[in-house]
Amino acid sequence: MTAFPLPERQPNGLRLLDPYCCQGGAAMGWYLAGFDVTGVDSHPQPRYPFPFVLADAVKFIREHGHEYDVVAGSPPCQRYSACQRIRGREHPDLIGPTREAMQSTGRPWVIENVEEARPELRGPVMMCGASFGLHTYRHRLFESPLPLAVPEHPRHAHHTVKMGRPLREGDWYHAVGNFSNVPYVRADMGVPWMSRDGIRECIPPAYTRFLGVQVAALLGAGVAR
Repeated sequence: MTAFPLPERQPNGLRLLDPYCCQGGAAMGWYLAGFDVTGVDSHPQPRYPFPFVLADAVKFIREHGHEYDVVAGSPPCQRYSACQRIRGREHPDLIGPTREAMQSTGRPWVIENVEEARPELRGPVMMCGASFGLHTYRHRLFESPLPLAVPEHPRHAHHTVKMGRPLREGDWYHAVGNFSNVPYVRADMGVPWMSRDGIRECIPPAYTRFLGVQVAALLGAGVAR
């Protein structure tokens, strides 16, 4: 677990399993919403700021997901990436198996993925970085059996800096590829412990913090089980 000092928050007494955790963008949002988070990934994640298990995500969900109050994760999105399709690369479909594993736990669950994965998701809601004051749009979809609300999608009023161009403070950006000014993007997204590689894939913590408050309220009201 990384030595990054965790921000203060008000614990809600609930445990959340974070499969496919990568460096922990989504995890930080759940943590700030009050959850105690455990990450699972098939690759070592030394920057992950919470307890971590090295394991196959689907298998771990099936075997241990019922031990948590919520299971929320992001199956790898390469299968749905336009770039990967152009290159002719094949990647496994993990949304279906992940959904089945999550359902088998009997716990509330949330699946996140990119816009291109919409055909594989069931009634997802979408979040946009502009809704949270970020300088990136970074649309992400969330599927859940829970009645989750999201902010109204704002108009895209800003032009983003083209890939390969220098990125300055205050610029709107796409954090993809070998983007510049990593410190600025870290600060803007709220992920100061992450490397460039982690930022390229991460869910901004603001998204899952917004959802986490709702999920905790539903659990407290006895709705989600």
